Amino acid sequence: MKVKLEEIYNSAVKELENVKSIENIEELKLKYLSRKGELNSIKKGLKDLSDEDKRIVGAYANEISQKLENAVSQKYDVLYAEELNSKLKSEKIDITLTGKSLPKGKIHPLTSTTKEIVSILQSLGFSLVADSDSPEIETEYYNFDMLNVPKDHPARDMQDTFYTNLASNVVLRSQTSGAQIHVMENQKPPIRVIAPGRVYRNENINARKNNFFHQIEGLYVDKDITLADLKGVLNEFIRIYFGSARPTRYRSSFFPFTEPSVEIDVQCAMCGGKGCRTCSNTGWLEVLGAGMVDVNVLKGAGIDPEIYSGFAFGMGVERLAMLKYAIDDIRLFYNNDRRFLEQF
Repeated sequence: MKVKLEEIYNSAVKELENVKSIENIEELKLKYLSRKGELNSIKKGLKDLSDEDKRIVGAYANEISQKLENAVSQKYDVLYAEELNSKLKSEKIDITLTGKSLPKGKIHPLTSTTKEIVSILQSLGFSLVADSDSPEIETEYYNFDMLNVPKDHPARDMQDTFYTNLASNVVLRSQTSGAQIHVMENQKPPIRVIAPGRVYRNENINARKNNFFHQIEGLYVDKDITLADLKGVLNEFIRIYFGSARPTRYRSSFFPFTEPSVEIDVQCAMCGGKGCRTCSNTGWLEVLGAGMVDVNVLKGAGIDPEIYSGFAFGMGVERLAMLKYAIDDIRLFYNNDRRFLEQF
């Protein structure tokens, strides 16, 4: 039986010398070292030997198995290294080659303008309203009624407002002013908040107007708030945003939810105040509307106008961006023209 073990070992070593791949190594292990392999078959015959022969032959069989396993392992390591080196050589990458350049995304000018405006107003003490207090889909109650807009006001007509199929009184908000009602209903003065967001109006699209645009609403309610406070805040905002060199003017105006009301104009950057298509040859562009919160609005929201007063303002993000970057057509913000967007 010892002779048979030696013959099996020598035969396996000879085959091992001719093995050229890892797959052949596995076949050889299956032939000689598996449970059904030749060495294991010899070990099964040990039961027919005497106890002394079992001890001697069994130890020799284990020695032969260990020697063969070591030889197979060494051969496997050599073949694995050869195959790995061959694969690395065939699949190598020249890391000195210039890599592919991928275009970098950039923040849209309307997004960066909104962030800048919000940052300035936050530095002046205003806080952002919660999203729940500034929904884009509104009822007429918040979009018109609570803002002191009469039932027969033209703004309620289908020509100006987008009505939805959800219900007859549900609209796409035409202004962010509804946010101030939500806030005043849920919060007691002092209130000092801003509400940026998208608004929708059923208007003809041209260089100055779009039926979808962005506004930022501001509201400040506290004791002893006056028009002087409103002008102080807005003058400081305009100074920081545009710089002191940009001329501005205040004009008397009318909004149903403020009294008195004003509009603030900034000199047109495209023509320097001389008049052009963008400013309708006036030399000025309106940037925001504002005023003292109407007493009826305060009463409707549950705030006593005998104790508290406040001001509100709303500014168009597109208009402010146009003025700052001398853009003469609002439609450029929505055309996705890379030549325009890459400038920012």
